[in-house]
Amino acid sequence: MAEQDIQTRIIAMLKQETIQLWIPPYTTETGEAGHEQMQELAGKYSQVLGFPQPDMETALEEIRLQAVRRGSGNKTFKETNIANLDFILPKKGHKRRHNIKSKLDITAQDLINKIKEECELKHIKLIVNGKVLSPDKRLDEQNVKNNSKIMVLKLSEPEIKKEIMEVEEKMRSNEESVQRVQKGFQILSERDGSEDPMTTPFLEIADQKGNPIQIPLDKKKQKEYNEALFYLLQAEDEFRKCNSALLTTVDNYAVLQLDIVWCYRALEALSCLTDCKQRLQQAENCFLKCYGEGQTRLQKIKGNTGGEGVLFLRLYLLQSLLVYLDGKENQAITKLKQSEELYNQLSLDQEKMNQLLSMGFTEQDARLGLRACRGNVEAAVMHITLRRAEREEIKQRERNKRRQRLEAINTLVELGYNKKSAANALHKAHGDLDEAYRILLDCVKPAALGSLSQTQTDRPKWIRLFPSASRGRKWSASAPFSSVLGSILLIRRAKHFLRGLNSMRDEPTRQ
Repeated sequence: MAEQDIQTRIIAMLKQETIQLWIPPYTTETGEAGHEQMQELAGKYSQVLGFPQPDMETALEEIRLQAVRRGSGNKTFKETNIANLDFILPKKGHKRRHNIKSKLDITAQDLINKIKEECELKHIKLIVNGKVLSPDKRLDEQNVKNNSKIMVLKLSEPEIKKEIMEVEEKMRSNEESVQRVQKGFQILSERDGSEDPMTTPFLEIADQKGNPIQIPLDKKKQKEYNEALFYLLQAEDEFRKCNSALLTTVDNYAVLQLDIVWCYRALEALSCLTDCKQRLQQAENCFLKCYGEGQTRLQKIKGNTGGEGVLFLRLYLLQSLLVYLDGKENQAITKLKQSEELYNQLSLDQEKMNQLLSMGFTEQDARLGLRACRGNVEAAVMHITLRRAEREEIKQRERNKRRQRLEAINTLVELGYNKKSAANALHKAHGDLDEAYRILLDCVKPAALGSLSQTQTDRPKWIRLFPSASRGRKWSASAPFSSVLGSILLIRRAKHFLRGLNSMRDEPTRQ
């Protein structure tokens, strides 16, 4: 980390002074270092940045060699189409930087195999410009270019004694878990409301057999940044499929950007500095649109801004780190002071926490309540109580809404329509039962309903038996559904009554 830190700050200073290390006097015509000029530059930067001169000389020589390599690589690429690719490898047990020559018309899987062979790695993913490379696609199709910097993510390995088949099974399991998550969200998005709201949870984690499971606390706290980054980038791909206007109305996308940069920081991926800057800028812009200038919109909606303070604390900390690595110490100090002030505001008095815990509130409620009310215990009690009531009211309202929808679907099913058609019609009618009924009656017109259109044999039994009930009668297409339903129920009751009379006539007279 220290070596990368020094190099990053030196590069920033070289850019400011427009110094090019790959040309004279810093590099001779034979490609050797100009030792006198390099030592002089190292001494100068050592005084400015405060690092030992030997460390500065080592870092400058590494930067110079990379620049010379890039220059010769550009020439080679023009002549042979063989690209120079720089890799940042996992930090444990490997030299962090690695270089490889490759054509760009091969698949990412071919490149993965090369890296695995040269660096003795097993399970890896490649990231370029914040995107995970698809193994089956060519490199040039995924914006990989000459001199691209590629981050290597090392996924979790099985135990050493396990066989190769188990290793492959684990990789398949990783891929399948992503597919299961995606399938789960697809199922949630396709629910039509016909499920029983009392027995069907909206979102629940289950095992392979479908049994609900509880995640142990120690598992929740594991910090696997390699795998986390992989999943977060997958989530970002799904987010990008959403309407851009939607992404600026909720803060989820901004929080996702913070999480990605936080993983970059934990993995010490300083080569992704440019990508990190762009992500933090996206996060800040999203927060501004969601919360308003000075969080005024958030204050108006929630009545406080304490709960979101932690997000801004993370944002300011990451921004201070990036501007520091970019050689802008004054800006870094400003951001760090801003972070410190916010941290002091968000820090909680343990005695006040204990007061709320003794009242039966959970640790999370107590923490969020105190932050929302700036440490005022009495106000926090009111806030927590109010928030609990609001949450319960929202849950009850949603349960009632889903129950009413289920009842409406069942009502249509009682008339003979199949469950799926009834649910689709109700969805098309935005929950209006009368309108859903009219839509189902008009199913004979395919253009009007599309996929809901039914054949004559699919139509409800009462319409097949009494076709005039769905055409020719004024109430069939224009009267309120309640009138039609009432008429049908009256007919059913009359039939039931007549059947009862007939059965009484057939019974022998009892003495």
